[in-house]
Amino acid sequence: MNEVWNLDPIYRGFDDPAFEGDLNALKEKVEEFSAFTAGLAQAAALEGLKKGIALQERISDLVNRLAEYASLRQAAETKNPEAGSQLGRIMAVYSGLAAPAAAFQDWAAKLPDLEELVEGDEDLKAYSFLFSKMRESSRYLLPGVGEAVMAKMSLSGGSAWSDLQQYLTSTVPVTYRGETTNLSAIRNLAYDADPQVRKEAYEAELNCYDRIKDSVAFALNSIKLETISDCQLRGYASPLDRTLRQADMQRATLDAMFGAIDEYLPKFWQYLKAKAKALGHENGLPWYDLFAPMGNSSSEFTTEDARNYLVDLFREFNPEEADMIAEAFDNAWIDFYPRDGKAGGAFCAGVECLGESRVLTNFDGKLGDVVTLAHELGHAYHNHCIRGHRPLNHEYSMPLAETASTFNECVVMGSAISKAADKAEKLNLIESQLQDITQVICDIYSRYRFETKVFANREERFMDADTLCAYMTEAQKQSYGDGLDPDCLHPYMWVCKSHYYGPTFYNFPYAFGALFARGLYAQYEKEGAAFIPKYNQLLYTTTVATAEDTAKVAGIDLTDKDFWRAALQTVANQIDLFCELVG
Repeated sequence: MNEVWNLDPIYRGFDDPAFEGDLNALKEKVEEFSAFTAGLAQAAALEGLKKGIALQERISDLVNRLAEYASLRQAAETKNPEAGSQLGRIMAVYSGLAAPAAAFQDWAAKLPDLEELVEGDEDLKAYSFLFSKMRESSRYLLPGVGEAVMAKMSLSGGSAWSDLQQYLTSTVPVTYRGETTNLSAIRNLAYDADPQVRKEAYEAELNCYDRIKDSVAFALNSIKLETISDCQLRGYASPLDRTLRQADMQRATLDAMFGAIDEYLPKFWQYLKAKAKALGHENGLPWYDLFAPMGNSSSEFTTEDARNYLVDLFREFNPEEADMIAEAFDNAWIDFYPRDGKAGGAFCAGVECLGESRVLTNFDGKLGDVVTLAHELGHAYHNHCIRGHRPLNHEYSMPLAETASTFNECVVMGSAISKAADKAEKLNLIESQLQDITQVICDIYSRYRFETKVFANREERFMDADTLCAYMTEAQKQSYGDGLDPDCLHPYMWVCKSHYYGPTFYNFPYAFGALFARGLYAQYEKEGAAFIPKYNQLLYTTTVATAEDTAKVAGIDLTDKDFWRAALQTVANQIDLFCELVG
């Protein structure tokens, strides 16, 4: 079994002639598109639409191939400056697309018969949703050279600050028990069975942030001020307004979800206090025991074990996905183990030029690591389901991005719990699932609150590391309530979580995905195999419809708080069972 992913099918290196050839082709196509848009005033409407789409499809193919390769190399080798340099070259060329793309969008949006032209042409009809979004978002375009300027400035602004955060957190040395390790490895110890290991790892983790907190604070302040300025220039009501519009999601949906979560937060606090009491804590659960395993589980997995487990399990659920999972393991799609200089956490990236994906994880052999693999392979299956779309229809909205991944978690944990051999193993599995759902409800809520506070204050002041830590602690107290020990929280979550350094408010989609997937999984349990075609169609729809319209494929109204309550009640039922088991 491979330990690292194979990127050679994309390029054999940055010195591969195909890499430089594609970069030159990208330059030529961006220049051609720019020249084309300069003459749009004289273009016939239908011919202009078709040529503009064709050029953007080719540019999309080239930039996706180039940028995915460079970004994957950078994630796996953050200490290697070449990947960052090459990614900078690619994005510098791609940034030249901003102004002509804005010109094309503005021209198309103003065509009085745009809908009729699109619906009357088979090539354009596939992009009906894209053109409707063009018309909606054209009001937020910057005039003149504004789009080109913002794209260029981002290279030394938001993108650079994001790269800095990733570099610092992946290379900061962590001193633990007299030895030096990395942040990914030390955070993995939060799941260790030994309470002393968990506590000392937590303390070592917090200590290491003192080395980088000021630099990361500058990164966070800078990227948030850039976001605020961008929103003001474009006319968005707020950064959250921009996020929701770009995510094709209604504020009514977000309010319904968080409204239901507010009602159920005390239930999560009940779980945390019950776990604290079972572990011998009287003042709520200390942060270092959030991920403490409970019950007994002898499950240890090699990567080969993980492959067989997941393939066999998904063969029962969805044979098409099982085949893809087998291919991912067998054809080196996955970079498994933590190492110095490798990015922490886990992610999946679609590699459209191959019709494949690549998955980065930091595998440690526990069931939780297998669940993480299932989660990321859910993203890969989502990518698989949308490949039938045209090239410009390969991006699903942010709230729906976690649907397939979280659904996979439900499949794995549902099976594991149902097959538990005894009470101790069942406790272990249920508590493991409650750990995860508490993260995507309570912790995500704390991140959402923190980011809201940062945006509310950034325009008027620079927030130093101590201020940001105070904001984070306050947000955690609000979201975790009396479930956590107030004297043992994690004030540095803003340092280690990359979500603050990318798309704005990239936090609530995890809560959305967790609850939406639970609602879908409940339907699967009722309908069995008959649900699978509906599920596949829903995933296919995610790139060409709003979040609300996508949900309608499964008969769900996302603006109805009762849907979210029903999903949360499935968690409440597990919490009751957990309390009974530990009682």
